[in-house]
Amino acid sequence: MEVPVSGGGGGEESCHATQVVGADGEMDGAAMARFAAGTGLAGRGLSYAVVSIVGPQGSGKSTLLNHLFGTSFTEMDALKGRSQTTKGIWIAKAVGIEPFTVVMDLEGTDGRERGEDDTAFEKQSALFALAVSDIVMINLWCHDIGREHAANRPLLKTIFEVLMRLFSPRKTTLLLVICDKTKTPLEYLAQALKEDFQKIWDAVRKLEVFKEAALSEFFNVGQLRQRFIHSIAPGGLAADRRGVIPASGFCLSALQIWKVIRENKDLNLPAHKVMVATGWLELETAVNSGLVPGFGKKFNAILDFYLSEYDTDAMYFDEDVRTAKRQQLESEIVKHAYPALKKMLEHLHHVVLNKFKSDLEQALSSGEGFAASARYCAQSSMVEFDAGLRDALVKHSEWDTTKVRSKLEQHIEAHATSVRGTKLAELKANYEKKLLDALAGPVQSILETGERDSWACIRRLYRRECENAILAFSASLTEFELDQTTIQKMVMELREYARGIVEEKAREEAGNVLMRMKERFSTVLSRDKDSMPRTWKGNEDIRAITREARLVALRLMSVMAAIRLDDKPDKIDWALTTALLDGGPLSQKRSIEFTSDPLASSTWEEMSPKNTLITPVQCKSIWRQFNAETEYAVAQAISMQEAHRRSNNWLPPAWTILLLAILGYNEFMFLLRNPLYLLGLFITFVVSYAVWVQYDITAYFRHGTVRDYTSLFA
Repeated sequence: MEVPVSGGGGGEESCHATQVVGADGEMDGAAMARFAAGTGLAGRGLSYAVVSIVGPQGSGKSTLLNHLFGTSFTEMDALKGRSQTTKGIWIAKAVGIEPFTVVMDLEGTDGRERGEDDTAFEKQSALFALAVSDIVMINLWCHDIGREHAANRPLLKTIFEVLMRLFSPRKTTLLLVICDKTKTPLEYLAQALKEDFQKIWDAVRKLEVFKEAALSEFFNVGQLRQRFIHSIAPGGLAADRRGVIPASGFCLSALQIWKVIRENKDLNLPAHKVMVATGWLELETAVNSGLVPGFGKKFNAILDFYLSEYDTDAMYFDEDVRTAKRQQLESEIVKHAYPALKKMLEHLHHVVLNKFKSDLEQALSSGEGFAASARYCAQSSMVEFDAGLRDALVKHSEWDTTKVRSKLEQHIEAHATSVRGTKLAELKANYEKKLLDALAGPVQSILETGERDSWACIRRLYRRECENAILAFSASLTEFELDQTTIQKMVMELREYARGIVEEKAREEAGNVLMRMKERFSTVLSRDKDSMPRTWKGNEDIRAITREARLVALRLMSVMAAIRLDDKPDKIDWALTTALLDGGPLSQKRSIEFTSDPLASSTWEEMSPKNTLITPVQCKSIWRQFNAETEYAVAQAISMQEAHRRSNNWLPPAWTILLLAILGYNEFMFLLRNPLYLLGLFITFVVSYAVWVQYDITAYFRHGTVRDYTSLFA
């Protein structure tokens, strides 16, 4: 195919030829920016076209571009031999052509300068040209057409392979340019070129959509320069404007595309999240809502589907690149699924933990032992979690689930520990209540009696109830499978609680000791041994009774003066009786045994301060107040006794009656001889007795004779 070459008519307009990719393969972003600024590319919007040329080294690519577009790319000097002229990628503005046309001159292929690196850069530059260009010109040697081992074949194979990798919404126009045309008729060259293309096309692995493509679609014939004028107009070489990047973003887009190509990333593959989004959306939504059974299988099915799609789409790529990119794609997809899997594991964690809580509660409600129930429920929960974990995991993923499993085990253990603590607290509270009911009331009753053996009775009660409770409590603790140290500690706490009940009740009663003493004193003073009220008839020994009542009250204070749960002997009762109680054999020895006041101290001998409830000084003060408040009761008893005596002694003495009988013998005989007088006396006696009884004359005479007469006739 013959392509006439004509001048560009550059005039005063500059092409701004600039090298944008150096020989080292690095793109110069600053140079791209200078080119865009110098040519006014940024303001062109979508009204621009990009033309590039690829071909063998020394095939006249730069010369062709200079003649077609009025550019000033460096051309090879044939007198100096064939060598590399264009290094890397150059860019320039076409002169005298509308729309704005960007022209790119690529380094030639098959150059000896790059050696083994030629193939890599050749594919990179060809892929770049096809990615950013609307029109790609392929420069071919005429004498290579029809040759089996021509220099054109690697280039064409590269073009076809790269073309398969592009998934652009628009088509790139390929123009074949034949250099150094011979005398061979054009139709023969076209036929031979078609056959060459067909052989190369058949040798390249293709997608289904390209298997029926005709080679004639890649040929264009005519005046070449004229075809670049209005190239973006309908019917032009670059008429397909779908997906065209605005001119303002061309430089940045070119930079990013070249960076991706240099890093061996595929331009044709959609973003991984976009690739999996369609099939993944429903599963991801379900995971956000709750636990999804068969998550791993469902995700693996989605993964396999898209990897299969990738394999189909990438089957024509280089095998090493395809394999590496497949692994990268799979890794990215799995990585994208990690948040969903994490959410899935959170749901699984929540479900299994709640089931453990429910199973444990149900087992405990049925009466099973705590430790055995917790162990069984924990084991079954972890088995369920492991099954759910296997069901949720994605193949080929290397996610470490050890921490997830360990976290669940910690939460299960924490809940079991919390429940165990609650159950132990309830058990302990139950036995504490039993001890409180068994000790508080009886201890109070014993202390109120104030007997000498009160604390002996309390000790027996404390030991009996405490041992019974500890035996039952220890038996109840076996279901928790606690270590001996913990059991001993809890038993000791229960024993201390029982002791605390006794001590608290003793302190409470000690605070009311004065009231209790007065109650005991009043009881002994006002009632006899049969608990019958005393009438104070006059024959009672009030002094002895008062001493006995005070002794009982003093003994009560002695009992409440200190806590005696340790069964150690003390002298509190003896010291109080000796120092405070008047009368009796003990008081006679007081001046001999004590050189000073035994109660002038804040502590008791042989008694710990922590067990002291009432100090000696306090006892002395309480006793003084007690005596003051009970003196009136004693005085009342004495008054009642004296009044009773007076009420029973209103008749004259016996000797007076005898004297009256002797002196009144004659009068008595006179009355016997005169019955009328005797009857009159009898009537007088009856009337007088009736008056006496009616007015209770006896009561008036209890306060004395003078006062009796005064009261009687008042």
